[in-house]
Amino acid sequence: MSTEVTVANKLFDEIQIGDRAFMDRVCTEHDLYVFASITGNLNPLHVPDGPNVIDGEGNGGAVAPAMWFGALVANVLGTSLPGPGTLYRAQSFNFHERVRVGDEVRVSVEVIDKREPRLVILETRVVKTSGEVVADGFAEVYAPARKVSGARMETHGITLRKHRHSERLIAACKGLAPLVTAVICPEEPVALEGALRAHAAGLIEPVLIGSRLRVDAAAAMLGADLSAFARIDTATDFEAAATAVRLAREGKVAALMKGHLHTDVMLAEVVRRDGGLRSGRRISHVFVMDTPGLDYPLFISDAAINIAPDLAAKADITQNAIDLARACGVAVPKVGILSAVETVNPAIPSTMDAAILSKMAERGQIVGGIVDGPLAMDNAVNLEAARAKGIRSLVAGHAQVLIVPNMESGNMLAKELTFIASALASGLVLGAAVPIILTSRADSAQSRLMSCALAQLYSHWVKTGVSAFDAPIERVAVPDHGGAA
Repeated sequence: MSTEVTVANKLFDEIQIGDRAFMDRVCTEHDLYVFASITGNLNPLHVPDGPNVIDGEGNGGAVAPAMWFGALVANVLGTSLPGPGTLYRAQSFNFHERVRVGDEVRVSVEVIDKREPRLVILETRVVKTSGEVVADGFAEVYAPARKVSGARMETHGITLRKHRHSERLIAACKGLAPLVTAVICPEEPVALEGALRAHAAGLIEPVLIGSRLRVDAAAAMLGADLSAFARIDTATDFEAAATAVRLAREGKVAALMKGHLHTDVMLAEVVRRDGGLRSGRRISHVFVMDTPGLDYPLFISDAAINIAPDLAAKADITQNAIDLARACGVAVPKVGILSAVETVNPAIPSTMDAAILSKMAERGQIVGGIVDGPLAMDNAVNLEAARAKGIRSLVAGHAQVLIVPNMESGNMLAKELTFIASALASGLVLGAAVPIILTSRADSAQSRLMSCALAQLYSHWVKTGVSAFDAPIERVAVPDHGGAA
């Protein structure tokens, strides 16, 4: 039986006085965001997460713009009565009630007059399902000039560049103690601003380590006052990194944050055998991608540190990523081990590694998540692709964590999502004695803020075995390498 939706219009001679058409619509946050984006009307009264502005009637909270109703009326006129080919001449409205997110309305039109040539007069009404009249008025339209019928034209959905997952994760940090964090070489404005914003958000308590002269110059450019922060003056990047690692080893800071220095300089001190922050597990980086249109944050590892990891390194990379996902409230992360294909092929080493990692998880050598592979990218994240390939798996089509074969593939994947799919990228280095916030010069202020939130969530999980979200998680093999002072 066909479910195809068809439309047909009415010509002037076919329209009768008393003809009616209607549609029902629930007002959603998405409606308000899209309407604001298309029209440019950023009146905070109409934006769900805007400032809590009180309207002229003394009420707070977002309300649907009046012209949102107008667009719904135009929808009924243009698709139902008279239908495709209809052109407006005039529209009047009187507005009586406000509509908020979650309210359902019925939009109706009724023909009350016809005038040559092809002019149709309709009464228009918008009424809540509870009975209150929201708006009423009259429309004058020209009926279509020729007959049209057929399948309703489908349009592509609109994806908003809204990063709701990062907002949720940052909000989960409220109530947690700020993480004492060594900020290494915050010697240029972007690096310093990220730390100051994270402090203002209650995520970190920064200890600024670097050249006092250059840090002060950066603060002057931002107009920032640093008098309230602990500071350590160092002459070189190497000294700043070594000082931060020493403070972490002594339990005086609970996290490190990269500023304006090369990653290699910082990590050389972290992995130093004598006096570093080794924990017995391979360090790795985990990207957390907040991708508009995706219902969950995507964890990708390793795309920044391990260039061509062997099997043992991949096992640690997988465990680190699972740990971070659990710290972010994913009770049992679904982990897809990626390769070019979803079948084991000895000619493609990454498929062999993926199969072994899956078996290691079955045998309890990797814990806390469901691991499956090899999976290609399409069938890891798209259920229809997985079904088309005949893959039966608890992970395929639902992967929340993606383990890539090597750094190049992971780096390309993360940057494609960032610069093509408008994802917000944040990340954390795990496997050392403390979490390391590894920022990039290209990171936005929101990305830096999110990375600090990840460090706070992870540190809380390591210390308590419970995520910062409402529901506690089962304590399974919580590592002892990320504790904070």
